Amino acid sequence: MNLDRRLLLLVKQYPLPFIASVVLGTLGGIMLIGQASLLSWIIDTIFLKNAGSQDILKLLGFFTLFSVLRAAFNWASESEANRGTLKIKQQLHDRLLEKISALGPHYTGSMQSGKLSVKILKGVESLDPYFSQYIPQLALSFLLPLAILIVVFPADTLSGLILLVTAPLIPLFMILIGKAAKKVTAKQWKTLSRMSGNFLDALQGLTTLKLFGKSRERAQSISEISEAFRHTTMKVLKVAFLSSLTLELVGTIGTAIIAVEIGLRLWAGDIAFQAAFFILLLTPDFYLPLRQLGIKFHAGMEGAGAADEIFNLLDKPEPGKQTDPAPSLVQRFSEKPILFDNVGFSYTGSIPYALKNIRCTIEPGCTTAITGPSGAGKTTFINMLLRFIEPQEGSIMFGNANLQNINRELWLQGVSWVPQHPYLFNATLRENLLLANRNASEDELMDAIEYSRLSPFIHSLPQGLDTPIGEQGARISGGEAQRLSLARAFIKDSPVLVLDEPTSHTDPVLEKELLDAMQRLIRGKTAVIVAHRLSTIKNADHILVFDKGRVVQSGTHLSLIEQKGFYRNALRTYQEDTAG
Repeated sequence: MNLDRRLLLLVKQYPLPFIASVVLGTLGGIMLIGQASLLSWIIDTIFLKNAGSQDILKLLGFFTLFSVLRAAFNWASESEANRGTLKIKQQLHDRLLEKISALGPHYTGSMQSGKLSVKILKGVESLDPYFSQYIPQLALSFLLPLAILIVVFPADTLSGLILLVTAPLIPLFMILIGKAAKKVTAKQWKTLSRMSGNFLDALQGLTTLKLFGKSRERAQSISEISEAFRHTTMKVLKVAFLSSLTLELVGTIGTAIIAVEIGLRLWAGDIAFQAAFFILLLTPDFYLPLRQLGIKFHAGMEGAGAADEIFNLLDKPEPGKQTDPAPSLVQRFSEKPILFDNVGFSYTGSIPYALKNIRCTIEPGCTTAITGPSGAGKTTFINMLLRFIEPQEGSIMFGNANLQNINRELWLQGVSWVPQHPYLFNATLRENLLLANRNASEDELMDAIEYSRLSPFIHSLPQGLDTPIGEQGARISGGEAQRLSLARAFIKDSPVLVLDEPTSHTDPVLEKELLDAMQRLIRGKTAVIVAHRLSTIKNADHILVFDKGRVVQSGTHLSLIEQKGFYRNALRTYQEDTAG
């Protein structure tokens, strides 16, 4: 759908504030016509008819009243437009957040945080001039000149014809220049989005960049992107200045033609002074709404460029919204097997496949371990189990139900996920823990802390559970973050557990503590553990070995060490490292 049409559809969802804005703006224009009429009468009465001050007091009173009403109508018109714009921005904010939530971590993980932030914050805010200024001005640029023509034609037909002929030149030039403006503004917005993404990535990875001596290279990259943004912005300003010059020139020439023809006819006595002065006062205001339309068009162009990016995000396909399963199905999560039936998936939509012909069963109440070399498809398998992505081939069955036919939110309520790198918010430890279950009691919270071996760490903090941990857990170590993630899983106490590399990047002492905590966590539940370390997976009830997107081996630890392949080779390497 055309971008302008989609933006107008947003206006149609909240039509009353914008209709009120246009009506009030038109009334302000009518007051302007009244002011011009009264002023021409006052000047004519005082200077040509030699009337006394008493004769014009009533006219001055009406002029003052019209001035106050005009200011009030214009203020109310802007307020109504801002009110409608605020509703649209709030709706877009909500839709974007809901969309990002529906697309899930797989999508957000593939996007730069800076780009998403720019769309949600700067992108939506940049739509303000488009809706609050440009949209009302579209209607006013037609209604106000029309109202002036209606009063000018009876007063002087020639002047009315000149206004009628010259008026279309302003929109014509605006359209011609507007095409170039749209192109450069869209480029400016994309450059800003790219710059924001790179800048935020650099800030978040500043410590790593310094450790590897790459900070200067990144600084140079940011400098180059910033220069590209400056160059694009200057192009936008050039077009904007050109547009303003052209529109002002057309308006000035039109006003000059009216002034010359009225002056000559007044000198010849072909037109009365009061009518001539009245038309001359109205002429600049006849072109003003058309000139303002051009100015506000450029003010709204940044918003139009942002809207293109916003609608691209809103149009992204998301996992289907399914009907809720029966409550009994949810209650018996841990009693039903999960069957992958010939499942295939490709991130590019073509070969090579991330997963191909996957056939396996995750038995209820059992622990299934997944291992294999990097890039074998383990993370894709987990993302599919968590419903972050959907199979492109085959199906995943949960008992007798197709997993794709189960409401995703309800499915995730029954699943706990302990990722390799848990996301922690810039809040307190308590708030981060209670994300798993906001209704958890204090006893449940303390039990989870005890089971995940977090107690000594929390007791060492001056504020205990009310200690802020910084953005992404900046004030705690990686091991403490992993234990906090395990504590979340204890608090949620869901029947299905997914643990993705829970002991990666940990020392042997911490690994043993986490393994002990996990054993308690997975007891009696359906658990899926992704790991490279054999100490993590050797006690699993069933092990799946992935390689090149396929399940190449499956069985127990004892059965797999009897087979040739990745598992036995990994075991041999592990034993050699341990012996060394």
